Amino acid sequence: MIKLEHIVKTYPSGVIALDDVSLQIPRGIIAGVIGKSGAGKSSLIRCINLLEIPDQGKVIIDGLNLQTLSIAELRQQRRKIGMIFQHFNLLSSRTVYENIALPLELAEVEAELIKEKVANLLGLTGLEEKALAYPAQLSGGQKQRVAIARALANDPHILLCDEATSALDPETTQSILELLKTINKKLNLTIVLITHEIEVIKTICDQVTVLEKGKVVEENSVIELFTQPQTEAAKNWVRPALKFDLPASIQKKLHIEKKHHGQTPVLRIEFIGEQTAEPILSNLSLHYAIKFNILQANLELIKEQLIGIMLIEMQGDEAQIKIGMDYLMAQNLKVEVIGYADVV
Repeated sequence: MIKLEHIVKTYPSGVIALDDVSLQIPRGIIAGVIGKSGAGKSSLIRCINLLEIPDQGKVIIDGLNLQTLSIAELRQQRRKIGMIFQHFNLLSSRTVYENIALPLELAEVEAELIKEKVANLLGLTGLEEKALAYPAQLSGGQKQRVAIARALANDPHILLCDEATSALDPETTQSILELLKTINKKLNLTIVLITHEIEVIKTICDQVTVLEKGKVVEENSVIELFTQPQTEAAKNWVRPALKFDLPASIQKKLHIEKKHHGQTPVLRIEFIGEQTAEPILSNLSLHYAIKFNILQANLELIKEQLIGIMLIEMQGDEAQIKIGMDYLMAQNLKVEVIGYADVV
C-alpha cells in the first residue's frame, strides 16, 4: 500500500504545490490522480519516490516510512518503484534493447540474466522486432513502450506514470492504456497515473483522486466518481466526459423549484451494469400507463462497467408521477429531480 500522510511541498518561489495531502492507494490497483495544470499532480507523484522531498508529512510504502531510510536504503527502495514520463526520456545513443537493459546494468545484474529479462520485456511490450532500433526510428507509442519496459526491468512493485499519454494521439493512447492494464493484471503491479485527461481516468483507473490547488478535493472509486461526484471540481471533470447536459433551449425552460401544478419533473436516472439492459422505462409505461419524454440519454463504458444516464420529463398528474417515482426507486436506480419544466 502507498500511504501519504499530510504532505506539504513548497518551492523556493513560494508556490505551495501540495497543501496537507493525504491519500491511500491499495496494492495492485490502478490509481488515477487528475487535476488542471498547476494542481500539484507532478509534485505528488515525485514525492512518492522522494524525487521531491516533502517539507512536511510522511511517505509510507508497504509500512515503511521512506524518509527514515539512509541514501543507500532509499536507492534500493527506488528500484521497486518504476517511473515513466510524458517525453519518454530514452537515451538516443542506445538501442531499444540497450535502453531496457540500462537499469539492470547499473544494478550489476549478470549478463545472461539481463539477456533473459530484456527478451521477456520486449515480448511483454510488443517490441521484439524493434530490439536493435534507435529511439529516432520509433513512433511515439513505441518510445513509450520502451520506457515502460525499462521501468519494469528491476521488477518493481509500483509503476508511476507522469502524464504518460499526453504526448500521444488518441489511438496510440488507447494502446498504451491497454498495455498498462495488461501489466497491472499479469504482474499485480500497483500503477499510479497522473493525468489531465478524464478519458484516461474513465478507461483504466480503479480509484481516482481529484487535486485542485494542491489539495485533495475528492477521492473515490472511478464508478462512484462518475455516478456520484461530491464536489464542484469533480463534477466539472465528469460532466463533459458523460455528455449528459441538457441543450440550452431546454435548460431555459427548467426551474429548480416547482412553481405551479402545470409543471412536470425532469429526472436524472442512472443505470449501472445489468440495469442498462433491463426494459425498466418500457415497463413503467406498459404497466402504469405513465408517459415520459426522453430529453437526453447516454451509455458509457467506465472501467469495463456500463453506465447509462438518462434525463426524462415524467408526465401526468401528481398521483401518476408519485407512482412512477416509486417504481423507479424500487428498481434500485439512482433517481434525482433536477428541476421542473412547463413544456419541454
